[in-house]
This record gives sequence, C-alpha cells and structure tokens, in this order.
Amino acid sequence: MTVKSLLVISALAIITTGIAAAKSYSVTLTAPTKVGATELKPGEYEVSVKGSQAVFTSDSGKSFSVPVTIGQSDKKFGDTIVDSTSKDGEDNIKEIDLGGSTTKLQFGQ
Repeated sequence: MTVKSLLVISALAIITTGIAAAKSYSVTLTAPTKVGATELKPGEYEVSVKGSQAVFTSDSGKSFSVPVTIGQSDKKFGDTIVDSTSKDGEDNIKEIDLGGSTTKLQFGQ
C-alpha cells in the first residue's frame, strides 16, 4: 500500500467518524433495553458518537456511554432504525442505522 493510499483511507475514516459525531439522532425505547452492558429505561434518547463511544442522552439529561463500532452501508438509510433482539424477555440493541446517512452503529454483545 502506498503512502498516498494510506492517507486517502485515513482521511475517509476521519470524515466518516466526523459525520457520525456531528449530529445526534432520536430513538424511542418502549421497554427496558440493554445496549452493551448498560440497561436503558423506556423513553426518548438522543444518540451521538464521540470517538469510539455512542452516547445516549435521556430527556432528563442523563448520559450513558457505550462502546460502538461504526460501519457503513452501500445505501443511505431513510430513517433511524434500532435493530434489537429479545432473549429470555430481555431486549438487546445490536445495531442502529442512522437515518439520512450510510452510517450504522454496531454494538457487541
């Protein structure tokens, strides 16, 4: 890999992270839901990205930071969508697709 290629890839990674971090997205949780090791109560949250952390901020202003992997899709997402699974009566967020972008936030379980 040439130095020029490495610089282009690095610039794209920084831009992608900057796009995800520059905006917050609204999500509504209707039941207690785990994201990573953190359990969130039902309610409205604003989600933003700061470095390698997704920050969930509740209506009351309380914030929760969770490790996240930022991925890209081939096409833009029309809406912000929370992809979760339910196991043994417990909801777990696997991914959040950010509406109006190609960015997806992936959470390890």
